[in-house]
Amino acid sequence: MYEGNRSDENSFPKKKIVHLNPFQLRYIMKTIQTHDWLESLKPLFKKYGTRKHPLEHKNHYQLLVMVVLSARDSDKHINSIAPALFERYPSMKELAKATPEDLYPYIGKVTNFSSKAIWLTETAKVVGKDENIPHTIEELTALKGIGRKSANVIMSESGDEMEGGIVDLHTLRVSPRIGIAIGTNPVKIEKQLTEKIPQKYWKQLGMSLTFLGREICRPTNPKCPECPLNGVCEYYREKG
Repeated sequence: MYEGNRSDENSFPKKKIVHLNPFQLRYIMKTIQTHDWLESLKPLFKKYGTRKHPLEHKNHYQLLVMVVLSARDSDKHINSIAPALFERYPSMKELAKATPEDLYPYIGKVTNFSSKAIWLTETAKVVGKDENIPHTIEELTALKGIGRKSANVIMSESGDEMEGGIVDLHTLRVSPRIGIAIGTNPVKIEKQLTEKIPQKYWKQLGMSLTFLGREICRPTNPKCPECPLNGVCEYYREKG
């Protein structure tokens, strides 16, 4: 997951810029816009649409904390350290009384733990108690350590109405590869995805593309014959 104190966009690896002439760009955009992507993605939704989020949270508070901690770290690792943390700090109320240093014994092996400890304790002091955790992108991204992608994850897993799509490193890579979007900017990729797929499918879309990128559409040696989208995928078609 990409994250940080407003560092979502900065945490992506730099990509080589490919310049397209106006004719090429218009052709690509027209093709993308006229394609029935909802129909094409149905096999993907069937495979991954009901999968649970990898972070093993039990409530809204745990979800927010774990999402912040998982930035540039693995969900598996965060799942392993979370129980002890939540036993000591079971809610925002208890976390608000902690100093960043108090969290070190529990999150000291997490990537960028010192900054995350500051963000979490400051957020706890601002929010105060679990029922005050925000339910909108604007309010969530005002908190330390939560960018747009993380806010979308929190809202999605909390059952809130989605205001955008979840675009992590996997979705950022997979979307242009299959041909549903172009570019390397996560905000622009999100906009293209949400313009093509109805809002009620945004949660399925984000999680399905993430799992596809993790399990099949790997950066190198993707397992194209196994992919439920190989019938519409530009990369597979060009690969021949």
